Amino acid sequence: MITPERFFGVVPNNLNMNIRSELYSVNDFTFAVAVILSAQATDKKVNEVTPALFRVAPTPQKMLELGLDGLKKHIRVISFFNNKAKNIIALSEQLADIKTDGDNWVFPQKYHNRDTLMKLPGIGQKTANVVMNVLWNAPNIGVDTHVFRLAHRYGWVDDSANTPEKVETELLKKIPKKYHSIVNHVMVLFGRYTCTALRPKCDGCPIKQWCNYQK
Repeated sequence: MITPERFFGVVPNNLNMNIRSELYSVNDFTFAVAVILSAQATDKKVNEVTPALFRVAPTPQKMLELGLDGLKKHIRVISFFNNKAKNIIALSEQLADIKTDGDNWVFPQKYHNRDTLMKLPGIGQKTANVVMNVLWNAPNIGVDTHVFRLAHRYGWVDDSANTPEKVETELLKKIPKKYHSIVNHVMVLFGRYTCTALRPKCDGCPIKQWCNYQK
């Protein structure tokens, strides 16, 4: 059986993981925008559009100058781009008064709190968790499709954990606190490149000796 302790003790070291988000960003604001865009879309697809977008709109003020139609032109290949564009513009409106050092935009301290972040347009619990985890190393777990799938595949949660929120609650209980800040990164990377949904690469898996999935 793959326990959380064994998984996080073995996987990062054996696969030489670069434990970080693969989303492209240039500051705190653009990272939040990238996470919003990544909902039901791959990081690869998001990274195809964000470099050009963030060259012209790296701050809330410049995003508002780009405008809704201009933003849509940049992100129209992303799923649900209409709603995401509306949320990003609404987010920019709420953050536009924050003073910045050029394009080096950072979230003020009051936003280093999940409840406060979730009051912003387009930022739900998963997005807030990822933002806090990546930007401030907070011990939050953003439960995306990879985290959700692997948690069930390894038996860390049962069928009653049928929402991302329920999975997060269970994982926070079962995974040792010392690993909380890397849970999302490690499980996403492992689920994306090794323990894939349809054809997991079991032969090269560093934890295959403890895994019951093949059986």
